[in-house]
Amino acid sequence: MPAVRSSELARLAGVTVRTLRHYHQVGVLEEPERGLNGYRDYDVRDLVRLLRIKRLASLGIPLDRMPALLDDSADSTDVDPAGGADALLEELDRELAEQIDRLSGQRAVIAQLRGHRVSPDVPPELAPFFAVFAATGLTRELLTIDRDQSVLLAHFAGAEGMAQLTHFYERLSAPDLVGEVAAVTARFARLGPGTSEQEMASLVEDFAQTFQGVIAELGELDPPLDLSSSAVLVEDYAAEALNPQQRQAMALLVARFDPPDA
Repeated sequence: MPAVRSSELARLAGVTVRTLRHYHQVGVLEEPERGLNGYRDYDVRDLVRLLRIKRLASLGIPLDRMPALLDDSADSTDVDPAGGADALLEELDRELAEQIDRLSGQRAVIAQLRGHRVSPDVPPELAPFFAVFAATGLTRELLTIDRDQSVLLAHFAGAEGMAQLTHFYERLSAPDLVGEVAAVTARFARLGPGTSEQEMASLVEDFAQTFQGVIAELGELDPPLDLSSSAVLVEDYAAEALNPQQRQAMALLVARFDPPDA
């Protein structure tokens, strides 16, 4: 092969000139001296080395690990296995296996979210229950509030408490209860300046009757679900998202389920 310029070498190897220059910068491909004509000339040995670099890169071998393989006088099977090709390939294989497991997990989560037609920012463990709530006809505003609160609760529940939190949502969306939950939640959504004290008291009573069994079950879980660290944040969110009458109802419900010490 006659001497060629960098652009022709890059074309022959199937890489860009920018990639070629990067290989020069990191030191895996020696850059020829400029000739009298001011150009750098490459020969077939440069092409072979460039093709070897390309092959190693396709396996995911980092550039800083290539010199030990590229500069070996024999083939890679003669490299010391403790620090050469065998150990490197084993390491790469392990990393790829971990990536495959991680990507498979991500695909499973995506499939779950798509199957339930819920937003990708919903905790995947809770996705089936949000789909049930959405089907009951709850307003977008309430679904948004429930989603946002679930994001907070899931974060503070952590991996340890997710099973208990999932149980809570599973119970609320069970066929024997979801209709009542949707109905009382819809009434909660309609609270506003025109709500009478009697309507408020009736809602709080019905809300408590609907949820008391689930809350009692939640308290009996072992280990218990501790969301105390998120309580203030959930209250802050409610203060911003709810109107005054809805906040009043929430305060009455909190007092109902967690009365102050006598």
